[in-house]
Amino acid sequence: MFLRVQKEEKKVSPESVSVKPVANDGGVATPAKVGKKITYRANGNVSPRYTELKMRLHQRLLDMINLSVIDRMAPEDFRREIGEMVRELLQEESKPLNMTERTQLVDDILDELLGLGPIEPLLKDTTVTDILVNTHQQVFVERGGRLELTPVQFKDNRHLMRIIDKIVSAVGRRVDESQPLVDARLADGSRVNAVVPPLAVDGPLLSIRKFAKIPIDMPKLVELGTLPPQFAELLEGIVQARRNVLISGGTGSGKTTMLNAMSAFIDGRERIVTIEDAAELQLQQVHVARMETRPANVEGRGEITQRELVKNALRMRPDRIIVGEVRGGEAFDMLQAMNTGHEGSMTTIHANSCRDSLSRLEQMIGMSGFDLPVRSMRGQIASALHVVLQLERMSDGHRRLVSLNEITGMEGEVVTMHEIFRFRRRSTEPDGTIHGDYVATGIRPQFMHELETRGIKVSAGIFEPNRPLK
Repeated sequence: MFLRVQKEEKKVSPESVSVKPVANDGGVATPAKVGKKITYRANGNVSPRYTELKMRLHQRLLDMINLSVIDRMAPEDFRREIGEMVRELLQEESKPLNMTERTQLVDDILDELLGLGPIEPLLKDTTVTDILVNTHQQVFVERGGRLELTPVQFKDNRHLMRIIDKIVSAVGRRVDESQPLVDARLADGSRVNAVVPPLAVDGPLLSIRKFAKIPIDMPKLVELGTLPPQFAELLEGIVQARRNVLISGGTGSGKTTMLNAMSAFIDGRERIVTIEDAAELQLQQVHVARMETRPANVEGRGEITQRELVKNALRMRPDRIIVGEVRGGEAFDMLQAMNTGHEGSMTTIHANSCRDSLSRLEQMIGMSGFDLPVRSMRGQIASALHVVLQLERMSDGHRRLVSLNEITGMEGEVVTMHEIFRFRRRSTEPDGTIHGDYVATGIRPQFMHELETRGIKVSAGIFEPNRPLK
């Protein structure tokens, strides 16, 4: 099995490549001073010359290697042969590099060949949760809930477009001028959104929400301060008592993470059907049937929407239906499912408060094509949902469960909802760190009767009014 396309290989020994010791400036390696001086890296930033060299070598390597054998080669063998080829090409390029730079160059080229180019190291960085690419010149990441600019850059917008095409084509989707918006996912489950010209005025935009290798469970959320341990105990009881749950919040507030964590409390003997635009849920149960929407093809045909999947899920004998996020007419079908025996179902919605989430559901029911009276729509919501959670990403970067509400029925044409717990903000430090605690409103939820009849024990003391929960 030969990696090279050519049958006759030109042997180049490592000794044939001159490596001269060079001085480091602040711990950053610089090229040897042979001929014209070229600076490849400075103060952690990648220079245009380095990027140009990397891309040139990458294109030449594509002509030299047999792409069909890459998947069959051991990673260490592939890396060794690529390293030899890079040394040969560098000798032809007359670009002397020290050992550190050569190693980095091989790594970068491997990322171009096998990964997603300049952002591959960010995908491997476990501290990064979001990668946000604003044209080829700017790459931001989120760490600890806060955004920061990285030195990572693409060569140009064509280079960025090539990486975007690589991502979306892997899942059978496309992005171009006729379809300049696309949702996709990486092989590891990370969620991807891309916007390209003409919609993106200055150049392609790429957003990646990284998929956690180890799912964040409820104990981890407690450790992170998203909610107190007493809440975790209560949420476990709510799931086991098969209460229907709506998780509300803004973008990046942790809705999907909370949904994943709560789903861990579902009995492993139940059949769960999940429906998503881009599959990212990480359910740990054995009996899970996952479905994902499909966009229209080049001819504008073949689209499968979430609404169609929700309808189909009802024919799949589910015990629970989990919709990653309701955005349109599928909200009506989801509520219908909750009202017809599929208790314990869950979904998420974008809204600024629990009350706003119900208003958004009304709007989505209107998008279903049914001309229902307001009272009828609200009656559907009141009878289908039991618990609404509100999550928020605060100014200090922390994600918190800020309100837990129970829907209790209807009064006239208004859905009645009682807040059971809330996050009470106490103070804010100069650096933006927020201090506060969780307090009960003093209302004992009606679903406690359901928990008790099922033998689920929850400390009644947590409902005492104004009692801070840590």
